[in-house]
Amino acid sequence: MSFRITPAYSSRVKKPRKPTSALSLPRSTSSPSSASPRKKRNKLFQPAQTEALHDHDERLDDTGEAVASLAIDLNFRDVPQYMQYIRSTAFSDIPERGAGMNSTRIAHVLTYRASLPPIVTLAHIEALSLSSTRTEREIVELAQAGVLRRVMIPHRGAGASAVGEGVALVSEWQSLVRSHAELGDDLSAKYISLMNKNPTSATIAGTEFTSAEISALTTAGFITTTALPDSRSSLFASPGAGSLGTLASLSSVASKHAAGSLAAVGGAEASKHISGGSGHRPRPLAHYNFSLPNTGSHIKLLIEARTHLLSLLKKSKYREAPMHILRERWDGGIATGDEQTTARNARGEPTRVLPGRTKKWKSFWGLRFEWVLEECVGAGLVELFETGSVGVGVRVV
Repeated sequence: MSFRITPAYSSRVKKPRKPTSALSLPRSTSSPSSASPRKKRNKLFQPAQTEALHDHDERLDDTGEAVASLAIDLNFRDVPQYMQYIRSTAFSDIPERGAGMNSTRIAHVLTYRASLPPIVTLAHIEALSLSSTRTEREIVELAQAGVLRRVMIPHRGAGASAVGEGVALVSEWQSLVRSHAELGDDLSAKYISLMNKNPTSATIAGTEFTSAEISALTTAGFITTTALPDSRSSLFASPGAGSLGTLASLSSVASKHAAGSLAAVGGAEASKHISGGSGHRPRPLAHYNFSLPNTGSHIKLLIEARTHLLSLLKKSKYREAPMHILRERWDGGIATGDEQTTARNARGEPTRVLPGRTKKWKSFWGLRFEWVLEECVGAGLVELFETGSVGVGVRVV
């Protein structure tokens, strides 16, 4: 007996159908590539979600090994070298192409950077120094020798974030005085001579200048008013009916207005009180602080940058994060020309934010992450620690 499978028999063979599941969903498109898992992941790759992946639900490991210094070059020999390094590494280079910054914006950024005074905070030097005692001793010696001068910055910041005190090289300070055309050669020479005669003093008596010279120097930003050595009323407290001004009001004026501005010394009427103008009797002579132009802009940038870095760090559950993740947050996840960005563009993934549209460039003029971190470490706002797994960690103190 023979067995044959005919086409008629085979036609009656039916394949079992797959049961319809309640979880089965119809395809939204006929293209097979639309259902690719890789494509779905690409759609989810957004900077905001990348930021969320960086938040840690667990504490970082702490090996107990402290970071001694943030200086990359440990061969610094003196404080002026620290100062030169700090000033030269403050800002990132201007992006060349495709940064979302036109020529006008670039010129504005460069002009702002050039206008900042050559001030370095003592906190920043402390973050790079291996010995704070030796550094402080050297600053005292250099100030006595007339190489650098301390810059007092009162009423800027609060608590641990207060800026406090800075230093500037006398050569750069005097170069700014000579290059200021509105002062004139005679007044510039007089100002420099008084600086050299008082290398360690932050103040100068008002009797050293005429009222016209005080007005010119105040307008240029090279002197600001300070409290008198006793409790008498200040000349430059905001004048008002029935009020001669107090040291408390002077403090309020200094903290509300940028250093070097007329508002910081009581407005345009201030010079009249020196010579007894506006019908008033001559007031007691004032003392003045040596200062640098645009110090207010520098301090404003510094305080806001410190505050922003702390806010980025506080986004993590335990207010700590690996340094490389904190750096990425500060940079804003910008598009770069590295291999990862090139590969991402080749896969058709969304392009990251352009540098010109990030807070780093819109608000902080390209201020580098490492520079701000050094400021925060020196001010005691954050501390660094070795994790042993993800590199150096940063946490709020």
